[in-house]
Amino acid sequence: MFKKPRSRLAPRGREKSPEDTSQTTSEKGESVEESPIAIASRLKNKAKRTKPKSTLSFGGDEEAGDGEVFQVKKSNLSQKLTLGTHPANVLPVSLDQATITPRSNGAPVYDQAYLSQLKASTPSSRRGPVTEGYDADVSMDPGETGLEATEISVDLETVIPSESSISSAKQKRERLRTHGTEDDFISLSVTKRDTVPQGPHPESRLMREEDELGEGDDEYAEYTSAQERIALGKKSKKLEASKRKGAMQEMIADADEEDEETMEWEREQLRRGGPFPTSREVSPVKQVYKPAAIPTSSAIPSLGPAMDRLSQSLTAMTTSHATNVKAAASLIDEREQLDAREVELREMIAKAEAKRSWFAAFKEWVESVATFLDEKFPKLEKLEDEYISVLKERSEMITQRRQTDDQDDLSLIFGSLPATADYSEEVDDLGRVLPRANPVAVRRERQAARIARRVRRERERETRAIRTQPDQEEGYSTDSSLPPSDAIDYQSAMERIASDGHALLSDVRAAEFRDPSLGLAKWFGEWRRRFGDSYTGAWGGLGLVGAWEFWVRLELLGWNPLETSHTLDEFSWCTSLHEYCGDKDDDLEPDTGPTNDLVSAMISTALVPIICKVVEAGALDSYSALDTRNMINLAEQVEASIGHDNHKFQMILKSVNSVFERSVSTWESMLAPFIALNRPVFDPDAIAARRRLLRHASKLFDTLIRWRKYTGERLGIGDLCIRHMNNVVLPIAESGWEVGGEEITREMIAITPHEVIHALKAPLKSLAS
Repeated sequence: MFKKPRSRLAPRGREKSPEDTSQTTSEKGESVEESPIAIASRLKNKAKRTKPKSTLSFGGDEEAGDGEVFQVKKSNLSQKLTLGTHPANVLPVSLDQATITPRSNGAPVYDQAYLSQLKASTPSSRRGPVTEGYDADVSMDPGETGLEATEISVDLETVIPSESSISSAKQKRERLRTHGTEDDFISLSVTKRDTVPQGPHPESRLMREEDELGEGDDEYAEYTSAQERIALGKKSKKLEASKRKGAMQEMIADADEEDEETMEWEREQLRRGGPFPTSREVSPVKQVYKPAAIPTSSAIPSLGPAMDRLSQSLTAMTTSHATNVKAAASLIDEREQLDAREVELREMIAKAEAKRSWFAAFKEWVESVATFLDEKFPKLEKLEDEYISVLKERSEMITQRRQTDDQDDLSLIFGSLPATADYSEEVDDLGRVLPRANPVAVRRERQAARIARRVRRERERETRAIRTQPDQEEGYSTDSSLPPSDAIDYQSAMERIASDGHALLSDVRAAEFRDPSLGLAKWFGEWRRRFGDSYTGAWGGLGLVGAWEFWVRLELLGWNPLETSHTLDEFSWCTSLHEYCGDKDDDLEPDTGPTNDLVSAMISTALVPIICKVVEAGALDSYSALDTRNMINLAEQVEASIGHDNHKFQMILKSVNSVFERSVSTWESMLAPFIALNRPVFDPDAIAARRRLLRHASKLFDTLIRWRKYTGERLGIGDLCIRHMNNVVLPIAESGWEVGGEEITREMIAITPHEVIHALKAPLKSLAS
């Protein structure tokens, strides 16, 4: 709808181009060549005559004379250039016409007249207003306008105003702006604010669209059909239809019209805009028929080379097919491997998740067990310390009574020791010194008590139908028993410790904490069954032993291994561990970790320290053959479980040796002052006292030989036997060799090993021969 209207001028014949009119005829009919200035002037006049009317590109056509035609005004300088009337701008045709006077050496001379002429011909004034008649759209050939056709005119000589005139003009303008009227002062703004409608908000500088002057419909009514009226009558409808039809015919005529001047104008505008060809300038290329080229003749191929090429192609295709088949087979195998690997990874993920969840539950349970042990273990250790203290107290009482009995017999044999050396002052709880009793009276009281104990023991033997030789001295067969009152206190203390041990778990209701075979064995057994590698790598067996130790020590609380001949297999903890190690329901070897046997690990971890403490506390009586026999049986069981080279087994041997070492040292320290005194007096009771001492020493020597027979010469048990014979038995026997000393000594030599006899003193060796 917005189409640039074309001129409604009637088409005219094609006028001559500047090239056609480059030559004109004179009045006489002769051809005369026109000058470039004349040609340019004629083209200008022609453009004025033939220039189309200027119309809007989006509006309707304007009739001739309907309104003022838009024309570009030309300045005076442009008019003078066009007309070429200024003589100063007319350049000479050739350099021969130059009027510059050269010097004698060939250089031009710039005199005053020439400089004045040059200043007059130089354009120095501002560009004048554009006058009518100049058309900037007229195309001019650069070849036609040269320096010869250029004319520059200067109306007046440029006058530079002085400083006083400039300052007076400024003062006048400032005075008019300040005190003058509106007519005297020209404002720089286009409109005055007072003359413009202020709108509903005059204090705001913002303007809304509806506050502007005029309406868009009124301003562009000509192009938006805002002023058109709807035809209602028959006549008006017919008139409206005829107008539309005329407009359509006019538009069709404009579209079909080929105005050469308009086309020339359009081409000139396109040329100025850039090298973009229009669709009218593009003419279709005429299709020219070209026959196909006839190929050159070639020789007919023979059968042999063709067969060879086919064979090569077949071989290459066969090789390619075999390669592709092999690649496809490898891809199938790889896919199968990936599928199998995927299944394996999924199984691994499921196992890992199951393992994680199980170990999370196992960790929670272990933490609860640790909390339980942290609460109960200190109480158990306290009860164990009480048990060891009771054993030490009992051992000290028995040892003290033995020493006093032996000292009484030594006093009868070697004489009484001085009071300062034999007794020490006794004080009560308030620090008062107790009166010292008569040693002879005290000795008699102890002797009477010993006889009473022997009579009571004989009666018990008779009731048990135990027969002994009546003349055989038992050697203090009752020296390891406590008095009735002390025995009752000892028994009540043992019962109290046992009851406290049973009450230690009285507040526990969970069965898995009361019985480790229901808790520890269940969890650790499941760990070994489901995750054997983790169980073995984490030494799960030793972890089970460490957790089970509490219940083992609780069961062994108050246990004296030397008072009974029971084996370790009779304990419930040993049976439970054997069941755990050799579970028949599992297809597993009896493997419990790096130790391969939890019972051995438990004996090494929990049982051996208890045995050492009990033995060193005095539970082992070095004079008792029964205790020695039970100790040997216990040592054999421990040795069978953990081995004789185990350092824990060596700890048991050292504890037993320490007990025998202490007994021999006690004899030597007790006998030394009496041997040094050696002031015997005649006393009929001395012969019986000597025999009791030798029988007592013989009992110790007998237990030493029994223990040496089991252990051998390890830890110096043979040296203890030699020390006991040379330093204890021989001095007592020599004081009454004929009255029983030689007889008892021969009995002791008879059981002495040959390795020990070679180290004895000469009197003892003579008895052996």
